[in-house]
Amino acid sequence: MATRILIAEDHPIFRDGLRALLRTIADVELVGEAANGDEAIEMAHRLRPDVVLMDVDMPGRNGIEATRAIRDRHPAIGILMLTMFDDDDSIFSAMRAGAQGYLLKEASGEELAGAIEAVVRGQAIFGPGVARRVMNFFIAAGRGAHASEPFPELTAREREVLELIAEGRNNSNIAVHLGLSEKTIRNHVSNILNKLQVVDRAQAIVRAREAGLGGASR
Repeated sequence: MATRILIAEDHPIFRDGLRALLRTIADVELVGEAANGDEAIEMAHRLRPDVVLMDVDMPGRNGIEATRAIRDRHPAIGILMLTMFDDDDSIFSAMRAGAQGYLLKEASGEELAGAIEAVVRGQAIFGPGVARRVMNFFIAAGRGAHASEPFPELTAREREVLELIAEGRNNSNIAVHLGLSEKTIRNHVSNILNKLQVVDRAQAIVRAREAGLGGASR
């Protein structure tokens, strides 16, 4: 019996490419395509696919929120995140929401086929780059690395963004420097302000420079 797949992806061009890629994989059947998180939830409930290929950043409810909603209602449906985001926040938020796999969009057809098969079998699957991030996170945690760093409440990516903020860079410049979208940077900045309990960017810069970030003397 073919594995029934639902695509949840808001970019039509990538959705077209993913549809074409699935045609090259044996024993899979594309049963639906959702363009946002709310559609993904509704279609997962109605179509009951075996696996949802879920983007993280979508209009309305994002992929992580959609994953949580689908898994809460239909725990037998497997969720494979297929995204451009490889930051710690996205990876671990997806895992906590119930995703069984996390693959970057640069993955080959062979990697995607193997990941789908693994999710169907109930296994956790990560792309090579993501697997290294997960492994390094737990190695660092085991060594107590975060305790010796300023602002241990921040993720590694958030500390990286804060360092660049403290250097006086704006969101556009940071996005180019890190190869991320400005929307992603805005989300990181919002998380940083909340976690540091400061009201604006200026206060965050002061806190960061007091901690030695942004080229300030330690």
